[in-house]
Amino acid sequence: MFRDEARIVVRAGRGGDGKISFRREKCVPKGGPDGGDGGRGADVVLRATAQINTLYDVGRRPDYDAPPGGNGGPVDRHGADGETLVLEVPVGTLVRDAGRGHVLKDLAKDGDSVVVARGGRGGRGNHAFARATRQVPRIREQGKEGERRELHLELQVVADVGLVGLPNAGKSTFLSRVSSARPKIAAYPFTTVDPVLGVVAMPGWKRLVIADLPGLIEGAHAGAGLGHRFLRHAGRTRVLLHLVAARNLPGPSPGEAWAVVRSELEKHDPALAARPEILVLTRCDLTGWEEDREELERAAGARVYPVSAVAGTGLREVLGAAAAAVQRAAEDEAAEAARAKAVPAPPPADRPAAPGAAPGAPPRGGGRRGAARRGPARAGARRGAPRGGETGEVPEGGR
Repeated sequence: MFRDEARIVVRAGRGGDGKISFRREKCVPKGGPDGGDGGRGADVVLRATAQINTLYDVGRRPDYDAPPGGNGGPVDRHGADGETLVLEVPVGTLVRDAGRGHVLKDLAKDGDSVVVARGGRGGRGNHAFARATRQVPRIREQGKEGERRELHLELQVVADVGLVGLPNAGKSTFLSRVSSARPKIAAYPFTTVDPVLGVVAMPGWKRLVIADLPGLIEGAHAGAGLGHRFLRHAGRTRVLLHLVAARNLPGPSPGEAWAVVRSELEKHDPALAARPEILVLTRCDLTGWEEDREELERAAGARVYPVSAVAGTGLREVLGAAAAAVQRAAEDEAAEAARAKAVPAPPPADRPAAPGAAPGAPPRGGGRRGAARRGPARAGARRGAPRGGETGEVPEGGR
């Protein structure tokens, strides 16, 4: 079962208590305190893995409690630390603090992890309180409580190419022909209610991950249809594959269908609408698709790839164009990241002037530090240099 949102409460483990104990051995009448410290409570960690693709498993339980730390023991035995509680989530999960609303971590890669709640510190045993004036301490510390945090998990599907278009535009059929994915296909709209991923092996390209997103209708950015809940899944794609069906049923023309989806993308996120787009005209096994292609090219001002998923024509050309667009987008991202690293750090700001000082006046200083800033010549003048003018003459009566 697919699930792309979950709200859970996590509690880190409580620290173990310190121990009150005294050394008791034969021939050692006054052994002294030997109570050990408590162990640290367990942390709660979220880790991204490519083995799952839904938040259903982690969202089934509303609360997660990490184990506490062990109590300290006699003979300075330290309590055991709690074992870290690791919760696995799919790659592309956005972790938010539900109370404050800020993002804790974007788990965009396989193996990314974040500590969402830290365990409490263990308490000290009575051996830590032994002093020369208190040689028999009968006090200890209790362990600290672990952190508690309410989390809002939001999954954004990670894919290279996202399929967008109106309902019944042929997105699911296209994905089933180019990959091994088996999305639901039917003759009624909104057959795809959850994002479906398909992997395409390309010659000279390691792989191409394509996401079939639910169909968009007018007003989707405001919640119409399946709404913006699924528009966010296109946010991680590098290239948009916009599928428009040839006009064979009563409905909008190809140009109008393209304009509706473009408008919804721009209203939802202008940055998403600015990504590379490849136009595909589907159902080109029907008669009259040439006129629809010309109309769509005039409306969009871009090249249109005609395909027929039933006949299998035009699929290779579309996949080649998508792979080339993804590679260009990856190179642009790498170049932008390199430019961001090459930007030099700004110079340090000037030291603010002292209150009441004239503009441009040097900072005031006194004592040994002030003498060091004034230099050896002026410092020497304070240690007995001639007190005349700058020529070193001795005033009258000075001898």
